[in-house]
This record gives sequence, structure tokens and C-alpha cells, in this order.
Amino acid sequence: MNYILFDGSTRKQLLPFTFTRPVADLRIGILTIREKWEKNLNAATSTRTEAYLSQKFPLKKSDDNLLINASYLPTVGLVALLKTLQTGEAIYDEDEIIAYRSEKTEILSNFDGFKAKNCPKESIFKIAHTWDLFIENGRAIAEDFKLLTHGRTSQPIPDSVHCIDKDRIFLEEGAVIETGVLNASNGPIYLAKDSEVMEGCLIRGPFALGEQAVVKMGAKIYGPTTVGPYCKLGGEVNNSILMGYSNKGHDGFLGNSVVGEWCNIGADTNTSNLKNNYAEVRLWDYSTEAFTGTGLQFCGLMMGDHSKCGINTMFNTGTVVGVACNIYGGDFPRNFIPSYSWGGSAGITTYRIDKAFETIKVVMQRRNIDFDEQEQRLLTHVFEQTAPFRGK
Repeated sequence: MNYILFDGSTRKQLLPFTFTRPVADLRIGILTIREKWEKNLNAATSTRTEAYLSQKFPLKKSDDNLLINASYLPTVGLVALLKTLQTGEAIYDEDEIIAYRSEKTEILSNFDGFKAKNCPKESIFKIAHTWDLFIENGRAIAEDFKLLTHGRTSQPIPDSVHCIDKDRIFLEEGAVIETGVLNASNGPIYLAKDSEVMEGCLIRGPFALGEQAVVKMGAKIYGPTTVGPYCKLGGEVNNSILMGYSNKGHDGFLGNSVVGEWCNIGADTNTSNLKNNYAEVRLWDYSTEAFTGTGLQFCGLMMGDHSKCGINTMFNTGTVVGVACNIYGGDFPRNFIPSYSWGGSAGITTYRIDKAFETIKVVMQRRNIDFDEQEQRLLTHVFEQTAPFRGK
């Protein structure tokens, strides 16, 4: 069986994060969506995605393919239903395709002749908008925690750490914490291999800390929050996701937010996650190219990969920052900042791609990762693709 994860109809609604990755490689909970599927299926997956992403995320072809819409996360019921699929059968969520088995690897538009199976509502776990990532993060952490820790024993937790509901706290090999408070009464706490929680941190689950990620001294973290691999986190954080290789190492508040990879949040940066009039938050939607209602009272910052902000930056409620932006200044910038933007409240210009690449190269080399030609081509395409937004 050849398992293929495809982007589905929600890709544009998940921008700016899907400018630089397929839907399958979004992180929610402890794992990425791809990692969840591969652990549940006990098999590798490949990807059907946008052409410019396909070199980095290639497609494997076969004569027997099970194609899965990556905006649907694995559940016990859905995985069981998938395992019953025969060639020429498809699983639906009402009118939307969840998965199908076919001799072809193309994304089909016509399923005439396919036998339809409906997935029960209780077995559906779907991500349709950027804000779903932090809304559903608690459920995702809990399910990943069960998947990763079932039948296993945590590394010892030092006596100097005050634990609440210790049975729902798991430390992988090499995870370090010496003092602080871990409160898992509202959800599990997971510290991945070689991660570190420095002295004096107060952490309330659900919480996930990725491999070699660090929580800085005295941080105050409210779940559900995920800190991806190789991230650094400090200050006050509530219900947020850092996908990986990103830093918010200093004081300042980040709430109800999603930050991509290779981002840096300057010291004392604050995000507003609640409007002064308590009204519904509207957020830029790339699928409609307009602001849309989220149905949420709490919604903060959505920041795409490789974006940075200077010290004391203030982000208004419901701000969307694209890929490779450099934001600074003493007042609120606009709440939609297109990719490759440079500036802030006083005005925004285009961030020259050669200058952006100089910074990206230095940042990645600090983690011993090469900014290779493949990555440069991908980000060049994003620069060209997003040019029309820089005029808005």
C-alpha cells in the first residue's frame, strides 16, 4: 500500500503556513499531521501538493494508492475505516472527500463508480482554518500524548519539581528540568528528547515541548501550547503553537497565536488576543483575499516562516504576517502584512529578496542547516506568488 497525503480544499485557508509546506507538515499537538498519520498507519507517506513544493516534498507513485486528505487528522475510528478500503472505494465527510483507494496518484475530480463510505461525525478531526490550529491544539496534544507514551515509562522527574497530576507528565530521554511547577490537571505535559525547562518556570498543560527546545527561566505558560523542536520560549504564553526552529526567548505576551518556523520574536513584543470591545475577531483570509469573521473572541498573531519582529513590537488582535517579513517600530503595524514586507506602522516596503536570503542563510547556519538551492527556489516562488498582496 502506498500512502499519499494531499492538500485538499483548505490549503488556501491555511496560508501563510502552507506557502512553505504541504498541509501534512503543519504541526498541531506534539507531532505534525504527517507524523501522526505515519505512526497510526505504521508506514511512510509521500505528498501530492503544489508543484513548487513537490521537489522538497516528493510524490511516490504506485499501482495501489491510498490517498488521504491531510486536513483530516487520524482518529481511531477513521484509521479503522481506512483499513477496510478496497480499490475503487472512498470515504466522505458529507460532500468532502477524506480518502480513497485508487490505481492513480492524481487527485481525482470525478468519483463516479467509486463506492462511497461515510465517516461518522465522532471520528472526524479536521483543520480548516489557521485558527483551528490553536483551537484544537489541546485535543491534539492529548491524542499525541497517548500515542507516544502508551505502555512506556517516563524518565524520572526530579524531586525539586512540583508536579500536579504527575501521571500525565512524561519526560523523554535527555529532557532536563530542575525546579519549577508542572500542572497537568487540565491536560498532559510532554517534554521531548533533550529538551530543557530552565529554573522557575510555571507550566500548565496541555503542553508539548519539542526535541532540543528550551523554555527560558521564569516563563509562564498556559496550555494548550506547543513549542516545536529547536525553539526557545520565554515570557508569558497562552494557547499558542511555535512550529519549529523559532524563538520567543524574552518577556512579552503571546496568546492564541501560531508562529511558523525560523521566526524570531523580539524582546518585549506583545500580541493582543482580545479586542477592547470584546467583539468577534476578523482575520485576513487568503482564500477570499479579504478579512473574514473567525467566530472567536480570542485570536492573536499568525506569523509565516522566516519572519522577524524587533523589540517592543505590538501586534493588534488578529494580525496575519506572511513569509520572510521584517517588522519593527513603536506602534501597531497593519493587521495584514504581506510576505516579504519590511517596516511597520510608519509604512511598509518590499523586503528585497537578496537581503532576505542573506538573513535566512545566517539564521539556518546557526542550527547547522544549509540554505540550499532547493529552499531558495521554493522561497523565490513564494516571493513571486505573493507580489500582488504587497500592493494591497
